[in-house]
Amino acid sequence: MLHSGSHAGPLTLSVNGTTRIIEGATPDTPLLYILRNDCELNGPKYGCGLGQCGACTVLVDGLATRSCVVPAEAVREREVTTLEGLGTLDTLHPVQRAFIDEQAAQCGYCLNGMIMSAAALLARNRTPDEDAIRDALRFNLCRCGTHLEIVRAVKRAALYLQQEQGN
Repeated sequence: MLHSGSHAGPLTLSVNGTTRIIEGATPDTPLLYILRNDCELNGPKYGCGLGQCGACTVLVDGLATRSCVVPAEAVREREVTTLEGLGTLDTLHPVQRAFIDEQAAQCGYCLNGMIMSAAALLARNRTPDEDAIRDALRFNLCRCGTHLEIVRAVKRAALYLQQEQGN
């Protein structure tokens, strides 16, 4: 069992396709803290710290994962993708592009979790209906009320992905 005082030496993680060696972290340090503080990635946000709001969502081996409740040790030898790793400024991921095109954000705090959850959904279901979209995003909290724009953005992203594949 790992305790907050235990130390297992450097922690090696694969984040956005790059190997990162993290010094001084305990194995039970939340992945979110490693991503934000050590990797200087600001996509995942600290929201509730309990895995309930979705602001901290990242992909771990392609699955939407709440990084605030996952110990960093649990993602050793797994691929972690943050919002920054989905696309680049020059080549946005279709989900990122669709969220911009649909103006699907107000304050933007939930945006990371919405985009990452949508990307995970579209990786496994290229043609989700509205019920599937709402189901995939149901645990991502947004207080601004851009829910309709978010659903439209995921539908648009699905179209973008289909166009990229020539369907």
